Amino acid sequence: MSAPDTGSTKPSNRRRHPAHGVRIESAAPTIVFLTAGTNNRMPWLASADVHALLRRAWTEASAWLVGRYMVMPDQVHLFATPGHKEIEFDNWVRYWKSLVSKAVGNKTYRWQTDHWDRRMRTASECAEKWDHVSANPLRHGLVKRSEDWPYHGVLNPLEW
Repeated sequence: MSAPDTGSTKPSNRRRHPAHGVRIESAAPTIVFLTAGTNNRMPWLASADVHALLRRAWTEASAWLVGRYMVMPDQVHLFATPGHKEIEFDNWVRYWKSLVSKAVGNKTYRWQTDHWDRRMRTASECAEKWDHVSANPLRHGLVKRSEDWPYHGVLNPLEW
């Protein structure tokens, strides 16, 4: 016989805040998928100037190497792997977001303080995630074909 429903609330299985901390293992590649959004979902990222600033910041902040990326009006999605310095992933994200914010110079254009990241476990998981992300401009009605969206690219080839 099962216990009666007392109306108690169980904690939800969905995270309200992202868990952080990327564990680097030598037995498998470390490839992290990141989503970083703008504060209040303000759409200020999708422009040639901001795209160039992001690429420059990711190149300068070489502690983690950016592979494929997609810049949407209010979010950035990217894959990254450890680079040349041992800097925690979360610190790296805060650093390049700060570089971009300072370069943009508009105090109303801000990032959310947090971000979502997930370590990819397999090459197929990476491919599935990229297929989903690369269709975002089409899903959001920004282009008629995903490949026409100008704010995406690859900075470093990340090999599984």
